[in-house]
Formats: sequence, C-alpha cells, structure tokens
Amino acid sequence: MNSGFEQPKAHEVDAIMHASFKRMFPNASPSVGPDVFNDVQAMFEGRYLNYQASDTPYHNLQHTFQVLLCYNKIMEGWHLSGIEPRLTPRQYELGATAVLFHDTGYLKLRGDTQGTGAKYTFTHVLRSCSYASSYLPQHGVTLAEIDSILAMIRCTACTQGSDHFCFQEPIEGILGCAVTTADYLGQMAAPGYPESLPRLFDELKESDDYANVARAQRRFNSADELIADTPVFWRNYVLPRLERELLGIYHFLARPYPGGPNAYIDAVEANIARIEKGLKKPNRQETPSLR
Repeated sequence: MNSGFEQPKAHEVDAIMHASFKRMFPNASPSVGPDVFNDVQAMFEGRYLNYQASDTPYHNLQHTFQVLLCYNKIMEGWHLSGIEPRLTPRQYELGATAVLFHDTGYLKLRGDTQGTGAKYTFTHVLRSCSYASSYLPQHGVTLAEIDSILAMIRCTACTQGSDHFCFQEPIEGILGCAVTTADYLGQMAAPGYPESLPRLFDELKESDDYANVARAQRRFNSADELIADTPVFWRNYVLPRLERELLGIYHFLARPYPGGPNAYIDAVEANIARIEKGLKKPNRQETPSLR
C-alpha cells in the first residue's frame, strides 16, 4: 500500500482507478463509474442537489477514497490471478459504486441542522441504500444491478455478511466480500489510523447521545476504552471475519498472489503495534498521540 494515500486526492484516486480499469479491461470503457465518482464526491463536498457537505470527523470522503483504493487493489488481484468466476468490467464498476455509496448515509440534507451526520451511525447503511436507490436509476443502472449494489452495501454492516443476502451471480457475492474487506482494511491500514480513533469515538458518542443510549449500555464510554479495545477487535473479530465470513478475499491484496507480501495486512499490524506500544506508556492521557 502506498502510504502517500493516507489523505488521497480525488484526482489521484480517479487516475489510479482509471489505470487499473484499463489494465484489467483494455478493450472496454467505463459505463457508469466516472459519473458516480464525480457525483458522490460532489455530495460529500456539498455541491450536489440538497446534500450538505460532509461534517463527520471520521467517516468522510477521505475514508471513502481509502476504501475505494483497497477495493480496487483486491479486484485487480482477483483479476490477475485468473481465478473463476471471471470479473466483467460492469461487475467491477458495480462494486466500486457500492463502495462510493456505502457511507453516504452519514450525509445530511440541507434542512438538517442538528449535530453532525455521525448521529446516523446506527442507520447509515439503510440511508446509504436509500440514497443509492434514488440516484442510480437515472444513470443507466438496472433494477437487478441496484439490488446487487444494495446487497453489497448491506454487507458492510458489522453484523452482516454476504451469506445473509441473495446475489444473482457468484461473482457478486465475491464483490460484496471485497467491498466489506476494503471497508475494514482501507481505514485500519491508513498511516494515521491510531491517531484517528478519538474522532471515531466522537462519532459513536454522538450517535449514542442522539439515540438516548444509556451510559451502561454503551460499548465505549471514552476514547481510551475504544483505543484499548482496538487490538482485540482486530485479532478476535476482524481477522476471523475476513478469513471466514468474507471468504479470505483479502489474500488477493498479496503481490504477487498468493505468496507475496500483503501490504495492507502488514500496515494494519504495524498500526496495532503502535497502539499497543502507546497503551504501555505510563501516565497516558485520555487521547494519546501514539506516535
């Protein structure tokens, strides 16, 4: 993984996606991707219809770009491996579309003046599906394709997996696993991930406050608790889910596949080590630097 993409620029992401598409499908042209990419960027920046600019501190456009780059790397690895089922250009674009829309549910409409979009944490997947459903029919995406995209988005819910949904083609289930895998690894492998965890806690706290969740029922009551739980979350929940429920699709990030180094997994492990090193420091502040 290129650590220079901790804060990827839109034109850099667009160029990477376009170059990968041409390598995988030299005789094809994108049919929906460029429009979706530009419009979702405009949604997050408050330049599209009735959407306000993104105001969530963690689940923002940069997060979406991180996930998109990881998804792209997975699918390029799948394509290069020659494994069946083969990936068509259209299927690749449908998966990328799911990534682009997967966190649009955090966006507020212009009349929404209370708090930030983080208050929608519990319902953001449903809202993302709603936004995608209203947008995609105008851009040549069929109802059957929309059903597949929505299933991929729903896979990103922490309690769901591809086996809970009905995909029309086996490759679409693979795409759902790739989207969800990228959602985990795109954020956790970012160089600034340990420092971003207090912002993630702020989102969770706002969501709990908005839903009137009793303090005793909250998963975390401080950023310290979330940070301390992250290594356990990675080893006891994320890694087993990546391997079993998400079909080990992360192995296609290895270069070369299957035995080469996996830069994303290595980067996550380095971040977890940094977090654990910070936890061992005496007199730790509530939101430590961890550098």
